[in-house]
Amino acid sequence: MHHKSTNIQLQYQGYLNTPLLWEGHDLLGLKQFSHSKQPTAKFRDHSVLNLRLGKRVEQFVFSELKAIPGIEMLLENTQIQKENQTIGEIDCILKQGEQPVHLEIIYKFYLFDPNYGNTEIDHWIGPNRNDSLVKKLEKLKDKQLPLLYNAYTVPVLKALSLKPEAIVQNVYFKAQLFTPYNKSVAFKLLNKKCIQGFYIHLSEIQQFSNCKFYIPNKLDWLQETHNHVEWLKFPLFKEKITPIINQKIAPLCWIKYPNGMIEKFFVVWWD
Repeated sequence: MHHKSTNIQLQYQGYLNTPLLWEGHDLLGLKQFSHSKQPTAKFRDHSVLNLRLGKRVEQFVFSELKAIPGIEMLLENTQIQKENQTIGEIDCILKQGEQPVHLEIIYKFYLFDPNYGNTEIDHWIGPNRNDSLVKKLEKLKDKQLPLLYNAYTVPVLKALSLKPEAIVQNVYFKAQLFTPYNKSVAFKLLNKKCIQGFYIHLSEIQQFSNCKFYIPNKLDWLQETHNHVEWLKFPLFKEKITPIINQKIAPLCWIKYPNGMIEKFFVVWWD
């Protein structure tokens, strides 16, 4: 199997190649950060080995942005303190040219459930149904971005000789999206290029009995599919995922069809 550093490089590539969840317009007033794409650099910071997925992605973002001429990082992961209590964290403040930008970083996996909510945005939920796109957008609007204007953030900005009103606020929101098996989904607000595969209920996977499978660990959910993994035949795959599903956890898996095509998919426990 892969050496950890190879895996990190593949995770970084996967992160870089994940499209922004929306482009060219605001979504509920939230504006995506844009920059001119640079050729992919190697990811060299191995301190990320101990970081879980969300924190690891933040380091990937910092690494990507630092490699872009004209972008200067001023702050990363700075906690805002009120006496001894942390009231929130600013992901990043950077300068793009002369313009200071407060950037919040988000990387998510969402599944389209047509029965959940009423609008295009409502239908996208986390694989285990405990988070949703709407909740995340509301949290950004109501909690994370307003932190810039909090009285306790003033000293942090002062140290950088910045005033909050001079700072533009953007999000860097990337996502992998999964649609119900064999159903098409209409995209008006979100970026269709984010579709990475499908999802299916455990009771329906028998139809793939002639395929092979791989169950990546959570950090490797970032990776793009490739052939250099230890593929499982259907009976062993089913045996391995059934106890996971029984714990109400929806795993991300890779499927390799008899024709050699490989795709990502989630097996879900909910209907």
